[in-house]
Amino acid sequence: MKTIDAASVAAALPMNTAIRALQQALRDGLDPEADPPRGVVPVDHGQLLLMPAEGRTARGSAYAGVKIATVAPDNPARGLPRIQGRYLLLDAETLTPLALLDGVALTNLRTAAMSAAAADLLAPPDASRLVLFGGGPQAHSHLAALCAIRPITQVTVVGRTPERARQLVDGFPETAGVSLLAGTPDAVADADLIACCTTARTPLFDGTLLPPHATVMAVGSHEPGAREVDDHTVRHATVVVESRAAATREAGDLIQVIDRGLLDPAQLLPLADLVRHRPGGPAVDGGRPRLFKSVGMAWEDLVLAGTVHEAIESGRADQSAL
Repeated sequence: MKTIDAASVAAALPMNTAIRALQQALRDGLDPEADPPRGVVPVDHGQLLLMPAEGRTARGSAYAGVKIATVAPDNPARGLPRIQGRYLLLDAETLTPLALLDGVALTNLRTAAMSAAAADLLAPPDASRLVLFGGGPQAHSHLAALCAIRPITQVTVVGRTPERARQLVDGFPETAGVSLLAGTPDAVADADLIACCTTARTPLFDGTLLPPHATVMAVGSHEPGAREVDDHTVRHATVVVESRAAATREAGDLIQVIDRGLLDPAQLLPLADLVRHRPGGPAVDGGRPRLFKSVGMAWEDLVLAGTVHEAIESGRADQSAL
């Protein structure tokens, strides 16, 4: 069994490839509704998360796998990562371990790639203005992912305070053709894309400011008690989810609106239906904002872990042929 570190994950799986791999998995018939629920075990200083799955990559190879991750809210104050973990990839037929991957690198990649896979179907082709809430690993990954699918030229970074926003801007690497500036939440009024990549428990911006063409991606939480977007955004947007079951179980942004009778779960559009363009299936209303609420699912980790494994094995085969 090989060990694949964070650098190797990034080298083996460019963002564009990750985005297409997720879209292709859905196009080939993978059913997110069949994904096992995430196991969440509270412990004294955070949570243990267990995410098992089985499925196929774009090449058709079958795998099983499981991610174990930890969430320790106090770790950043200690200079340690808030989220840590590993991914164990298995052969689907024999359940033989094939690889142990860096779980954080895989999570950062798959979350942003999933957002971009959705935004690629929801956002106007000329979307160029991005508002980015947050400045951590997910914010950095989302910038790379969204630049891979749209001609981003302006990024407004929003932090908890104007001072914090300026600090966050300084932490982003220079990207060719992209202007980064610090801003405030009302910047969403001029945005084409909004990425919410925070640990916020309450809404980040006023949804009445959203232009009709805007696409919002909210990825910061998989907890029923946390949210990044407000009622107005949820009620007045076309809401797209990875799976209705996962969303109504874990997406606080939606659950809190559903529980008050302000949103019918049947209105949630599964991303798989949009990817497959089913005749008579759901359509996206271009006259209202789009909201993609992601909670992160085990099938996404599995598809990308398998794709990383295949890329590395293919590279080894190429080398051995020289």
